[in-house]
Amino acid sequence: MKTNALLLIDGFNLLSRGYFATSYNRPIDKLERNDEGQVINGLRVFLQKLFKLIRQHNITHCAVTWDVPREESIRRLEYPPYKQTRGELPEPLIEQFIHLQQILTTIGIPQLTMSPYEADDIIGTITANWEKEMDGPCLMYSNDRDLLQLVSDQTHQIISKKKEELIYSKASFEEEFGIHPYQWVDVKALLGDPSDNIPGCLGIGEKTALPLISAYGSVDSLYKQIDQLSPLFQRAYKKLIAGQAQVELSKRLATIIRDIPDICECSNLKLSLNRQHVENELTRISIRVPFEDFHAFVS
Repeated sequence: MKTNALLLIDGFNLLSRGYFATSYNRPIDKLERNDEGQVINGLRVFLQKLFKLIRQHNITHCAVTWDVPREESIRRLEYPPYKQTRGELPEPLIEQFIHLQQILTTIGIPQLTMSPYEADDIIGTITANWEKEMDGPCLMYSNDRDLLQLVSDQTHQIISKKKEELIYSKASFEEEFGIHPYQWVDVKALLGDPSDNIPGCLGIGEKTALPLISAYGSVDSLYKQIDQLSPLFQRAYKKLIAGQAQVELSKRLATIIRDIPDICECSNLKLSLNRQHVENELTRISIRVPFEDFHAFVS
């Protein structure tokens, strides 16, 4: 009997990385297009990676998760500056996003989006449910390091780095960072995240944040003992005092929600793809996936 294995893809993370990696310094009229004139540079990267991951990791269950518009995010409702510094998306990327959703629906790849939650929250909830309900591994594919807080014995994260892919297990995470994965959100609370406009604690970098959380366990525990702060961290004392409110806010913003109600059951994410159907759809949009990747399909 085949072991259950879940693949969760942070949809826009993969699509946008594929788009920008293949459009760098190219004018729009020079981007890769299919026979119908549609831009497909990000689409091609996304779909080729999707089927490669299904084959490589013997995936039985899969979902692509999507963010809601930024203004609908539960974090924007609490903190209006959240992600406010991000620029407008290129029109060809938006077009490929819409086209990709249609393609995934046509070929039968489950997709999940739920306002006011973000893709990370959907991934967080599904991983929590999977660990309760199912045996077998869960793989998160995203370069969003916020997801590292979800890594466990059963849930791993695949991060693409240059020409290789790193798979973070609980053991490899702890070896590299010296803390438990669930403590990563406390590190993020101190560091902040400029790309999401999360403030963090001004003047605190990773070389200080990691030892602080390793020593005190969490930012909550740290601030309970702040007046007895170890001499090793005295240089950070004034910064931590001045930044306490921002750190507490940052932890709330960086914490991935893991209990979204009424979300799709894990059993509904089981892959049931028709090889010929998929091949016909990819041929229609002029995207080639290596033949060997189709052996993962059940019919």
